[in-house]
Amino acid sequence: MALVMYQYPKCGTCRKAIKYLEDQGVPFTAKHIVEEPPSKKELAELIKKSGLPIQKFFNTSGKKYRELGLSQKLKEMSDEEKLDLLASDGMLIKRPIVTDGEKVTVGFKEETFDKTWVK
Repeated sequence: MALVMYQYPKCGTCRKAIKYLEDQGVPFTAKHIVEEPPSKKELAELIKKSGLPIQKFFNTSGKKYRELGLSQKLKEMSDEEKLDLLASDGMLIKRPIVTDGEKVTVGFKEETFDKTWVK
């Protein structure tokens, strides 16, 4: 499967990740995380394959996260409730999320992209 990147065009981190993959000649399909957010089922798969805790999928620096007071509320929520919340609004999801169907990265770090996506 080709790489898919869930991203938000105004996100600086996403733009860096896109530029990095393009500069490395790595083909990918970009999906607008707000217009085409991953479904609850897709999110559950991404989280499972990433090996990361579900909290790592929240955009903790986002305006929406702060407005909803999620730093406190998440502690009380079940994983199922957290998944519902993530699936309800693409702006709550940390980005970019990149996957090839097997591996998943969340956010952008050059060394992680080098190890995971640049062959």
